[in-house]
Amino acid sequence: MTSRTLPVYFISHGGGPWPWMKEQSGRNYAKLEAALADMPRQIGRTPDAILMISAHWEEPAFTVMGNPKPPMIYDYGGFPEHTYHVHYDAPGSPALAQRVQGLIAAAGLPAAIDPERGFDHGTFSPMVAIYPKAEVPTVQLSLKRGLDPAEHVALGRALAPLRDENVLIVGSGLSYHNLRNFGPQARDVSKAFDDWLGESVEAAPAQRVERLLAWSQAPAARMAHPREEHLIPLMVAAGAAGDEKGVRIYHEDAFMGGISVSNYRFGPAAGDA
Repeated sequence: MTSRTLPVYFISHGGGPWPWMKEQSGRNYAKLEAALADMPRQIGRTPDAILMISAHWEEPAFTVMGNPKPPMIYDYGGFPEHTYHVHYDAPGSPALAQRVQGLIAAAGLPAAIDPERGFDHGTFSPMVAIYPKAEVPTVQLSLKRGLDPAEHVALGRALAPLRDENVLIVGSGLSYHNLRNFGPQARDVSKAFDDWLGESVEAAPAQRVERLLAWSQAPAARMAHPREEHLIPLMVAAGAAGDEKGVRIYHEDAFMGGISVSNYRFGPAAGDA
């Protein structure tokens, strides 16, 4: 196995159980699905495990999933009946859960393990595109209530050693998340924030963190994220990235009829110089 440090990702995970609704959604998710499916090529080898920080889990302490056989959490409503019976059967990894808890605690941050927790759609929907065979052990990690950006950057820094242990770190959220303002009417608002986000992620690492910590001052920030839980996984990814360069690896300016959304990778792809 090569010793190359794995990259870190922030992905937009889409809405609900979209991979199981292609008949209803048509081509709305085609570009996002293709971008997610390309991640294994970029990584260049199969990780030993994946640590997914999902926007759909918040706890008083950073809490890691310790279940060896994670169940499904259908954390959405109003979708077709069949989407409440879908499965993504990747195994968990209690050993990785213990390692993650230890890293977080060593950084002086509150850490816990939940032995029962399963996969929510912030994990299983994108993962069915990234690793459709569900062969890679996958562990979820919660956000911390209060959603303080600096705490989540610190979390990412604490987790950074995992990158040299063949563990893929993925922040799963959505670069634009205002469900009350979606579609063509959100075109200008989402573009303004997405442009700022791209500039921030691709800035020099020290400037990148400074800009992200002040995200609420960005153009259209609170119109793009009335509540920031779908943005905060990016803070974790940026913290874990260290001095790695950030690059945009997916972008649409007409997602779901009109919004700008993006995904980012920190660190080079396999084969890059």
